[in-house]
Amino acid sequence: MLVPINDRPNAVRGRRPARPSGDDRELAILATAERLLTEKTLAAVSVDDLARGAGISRPTFYFYFPSKDAVLLTLLDRVVAEADTAMHQVFSAGATGPREGWRRAITAYYETFRRHRGLTLAWAEARFTNAEIRGLWAQVFDGWVQQCAVAIDAERARGAAVAGAPARDLAVALNSMNERVLYATFSGDGPAVAEAGVVDVLLEVWLNTIYGRTTDLD
Repeated sequence: MLVPINDRPNAVRGRRPARPSGDDRELAILATAERLLTEKTLAAVSVDDLARGAGISRPTFYFYFPSKDAVLLTLLDRVVAEADTAMHQVFSAGATGPREGWRRAITAYYETFRRHRGLTLAWAEARFTNAEIRGLWAQVFDGWVQQCAVAIDAERARGAAVAGAPARDLAVALNSMNERVLYATFSGDGPAVAEAGVVDVLLEVWLNTIYGRTTDLD
């Protein structure tokens, strides 16, 4: 049975101090940002757009956030916490076998970021120009890699997974694949896997890489 990865140390949470909860105006700014990013790119959204959508003035916006990228950072924290919670709930329930366990993990990741599709694409765009967003995402990504590497090592230790490249290297490659494949699926940027089948495709690659097969894993 797949080891519950979110019950292990070094979880993603706690990567930076949480901001204090804001009032209704702060929440309105965050909601406006997520709504606008479903309609247009990050570059096309201005501070004025965010302030107007939240029903506040531009100076009032700056009382809550120093920039629109700071809004993205706060939203990234919230969505990653949502993904962490989903993963914890998935693995706390246990799994009948590796296929079910890894499917639950990939599905939890996919569904969380699909719900925030506009934000996901905005973070991908912002990472090229904003070092803080790039650094925070790197911390988040490294946390997921560590969790998956521990799970792969555990599967090898019990004789279920095949020996091969270091577990961390496999985890880096597999998580990087998830990130790129889902970005293409969400954005339509270049060749992409249809949303209806993307979890199945990713799962087959994970199982073949970790176990050397996809059969007899239920």
